[in-house]
Amino acid sequence: MTEMITLEDLRPAEGSTKKSKRVGRGRSSGHGKTSCRGHNGEGQRSGSSAKRGFEGGQMPGYRQMPKLKGFQVINKVEYAEINVSDLAKFGMKEVCLCCLKEAGKVRNSAQALRVLGNGELDSAVTVKAAHFTASAKEKIEKAGGKAELV
Repeated sequence: MTEMITLEDLRPAEGSTKKSKRVGRGRSSGHGKTSCRGHNGEGQRSGSSAKRGFEGGQMPGYRQMPKLKGFQVINKVEYAEINVSDLAKFGMKEVCLCCLKEAGKVRNSAQALRVLGNGELDSAVTVKAAHFTASAKEKIEKAGGKAELV
């Protein structure tokens, strides 16, 4: 049979509470004389409480920063852009963003691949990308390859 828990049995979790700092109770307490307030100055006086962001008279950080003007794009996609002429140089039969990242041809921070229509393509290549320009798609298919949207 289990015991009944009463209000008297309730205790805070171990380590969740600690004793408050007792200041101004003599030197032996470790918080005597100036009571952890330091010597003189505004913080020593009674009733002092610095405003939020107050840095002792120094220009606060939030006022040092320039104001942002205009519209900020939060969810901007960072594209890796490659030209059709680059596809032949890679020497791959299938080109996708992860393959290019592994080969070190594009930045690791890139989130999507965009293929542009600069240059010519000789061999058939399957390209998986998020965006193709009209001329890029045409050149890839003309060379016998595939342009797949991911």
